[in-house]
Amino acid sequence: MHPLRIEEISVRHFRNLTKVDLQPSPRFNVVYGDNGQGKTNLLEAIYLAATSRSFRTAKPGDSVEHGAEIASVRTVLAEADERREQSVGLRAGQRLLKIDGKRPATAADYAVRTPAVLFHPGDLSLSMGGGVERRRLLDRVALYLAPGSLAETLAYTRAVRERQRALETRGVEARDLEQWEELIVRHGLSVMAARHAASLDLAASMSVAFGRIAAPDLVLTVAYEPSAPNDAESYRRELVRTRRVDVKRRGASIGPHRDDLVLRLQGHRMRMVASQGQHRAVVLALKAAEMDVIGAARSVRPILLLDDVSSELDRQRTVSLFAFLREQQGQVFLTTTRPELIEMDELPDPSSVGRVDFAVSRGVISPSDPGAGNLV
Repeated sequence: MHPLRIEEISVRHFRNLTKVDLQPSPRFNVVYGDNGQGKTNLLEAIYLAATSRSFRTAKPGDSVEHGAEIASVRTVLAEADERREQSVGLRAGQRLLKIDGKRPATAADYAVRTPAVLFHPGDLSLSMGGGVERRRLLDRVALYLAPGSLAETLAYTRAVRERQRALETRGVEARDLEQWEELIVRHGLSVMAARHAASLDLAASMSVAFGRIAAPDLVLTVAYEPSAPNDAESYRRELVRTRRVDVKRRGASIGPHRDDLVLRLQGHRMRMVASQGQHRAVVLALKAAEMDVIGAARSVRPILLLDDVSSELDRQRTVSLFAFLREQQGQVFLTTTRPELIEMDELPDPSSVGRVDFAVSRGVISPSDPGAGNLV
């Protein structure tokens, strides 16, 4: 498995990054500075260029610098012996994607070209929150394992929406309900199968990563729990049975939109027993598993983005985390307000594998001495 590397990054009018041109290290990139200076904005720009999506907003115009009309992010990437350029242009209500100057057929075609895995503070909802983010994780992984899964998810979502419209406007005996429920079952079972396969691969990889990052005596288990029956006839019967309930609740009671990836620590649900540091270790393990699974499916080592990763880890877990990072063969971008935590004995020095530190101040990003900890 060969690594995927960003060789050049150019950012224009993206949030507070008016003009940024960087040549990152092919291995470790430590981005440091005070809060509110633009560290996370840089990671957001990289993630956008890789995946076509922001992890902070669904509205393209939200990321455009105040007073500007258009924002853009351009990256030059190396994959094995090939180089390519990927760019994203943003303006209110519009997003323009290009690979080597040409528009891809779909946003999904763009996204799978450059696998990137992100960890940021909001990702704590993966273990502390409801099932929405865990379902999204399963769908991201499933996209690489079964490329048709995105189309199945979209078709399922449309069928659920149309069934609900029929229930609310024409009642529980509406003639087209059977048609929509048949589509729900067909596409829902396909989505469930893709998610189940993704969960098995994630669970196998996650247990290894968690053992490295967390205390070795802790046992973490991962299981996919669908909310609908896994055979077509039972699924159909449940949809018919819950029609009246679904009118009142204004949504379907069962189906992939209510599934979950259940995390248990020492046999108990994470939300009930885990500390803040344990939640963060679990999320890091999930991200490491995501890297392994999509990397194997895509035959590249994904780019890893870590935003303020060490703020909630104690000393022991921080050391374990960086020991894990030393073994990563791909490119890493890591932000922190506490550069003293990123010690030279934890991440390799520039002479051995290539490390570049970047200082960030008021949207200006510039290289600095590794581990210096002073803005320039």
